[in-house]
Amino acid sequence: MNYLLDSPTFRPHPLRKLVAVRPTYGYRRITAILNRQLRAGGLAPVNHKRVYRIMRAHNLLLARRYSERPDHIHDGKGIVMRSNLRWCSDGFEFSCWNGDILRGAFIIDAHDREIIAWTAVANAGISGSDIRDIMLEAVERRFSAYRAPTVIEMLTDNGSPYIARETQIFAHQIGLKPCFTPVRSPQSNGISEAFVKTFKRDYVQITPLPDAETVLGLIGSWFEDYNENHPHSGLKMRSLREFIEAQSATA
Repeated sequence: MNYLLDSPTFRPHPLRKLVAVRPTYGYRRITAILNRQLRAGGLAPVNHKRVYRIMRAHNLLLARRYSERPDHIHDGKGIVMRSNLRWCSDGFEFSCWNGDILRGAFIIDAHDREIIAWTAVANAGISGSDIRDIMLEAVERRFSAYRAPTVIEMLTDNGSPYIARETQIFAHQIGLKPCFTPVRSPQSNGISEAFVKTFKRDYVQITPLPDAETVLGLIGSWFEDYNENHPHSGLKMRSLREFIEAQSATA
């Protein structure tokens, strides 16, 4: 047990000191500094999710101005003119041969169609914490930062992990603007819907799925293969990475 963070009597003095010294750091960077100190003291590192929960509980997260009501935009727009204007997110679910259930969620760019971030769990539901993690991962991957440089629309359905107040506030904190499809019109998130169909057709349905442990070890390679090799008709039959590289060359 890591007595600093796992003890039921834990008091957040170590985190308070770090935040006091580095008040502009978010929980990811605070975790890195904390783990450096823990390793130097011969202690086990801690997971960033635990640090986030503790910082949230003790009001140590970065303070952001947030007073507006969340925008529930039902415009149904999909494709946009360039990358990083609108991201879409949705979930997927399928069964393994032994009865295990795999559920996951992903974020896809509405222009270049790259799967920027994803998560998957076995025999459990996707939580708001899972969605917030892939939101932050997507921002980090695209911008090597903890906040998008300009506001990016985040189009999702009305699932509870997405509409949770914590998720919406967190989205605003990292530069994402939550947008939602009509309750009875999931096709408004057509880019995500199309990807789920492709994912199941080209990977799930043609791969042996003996159990969750085996499949969880494969999903990452499926997403990577989709990004690296999948020809897309909307991108003139180029793969997503080829399209992105071509964009970068002409920018």
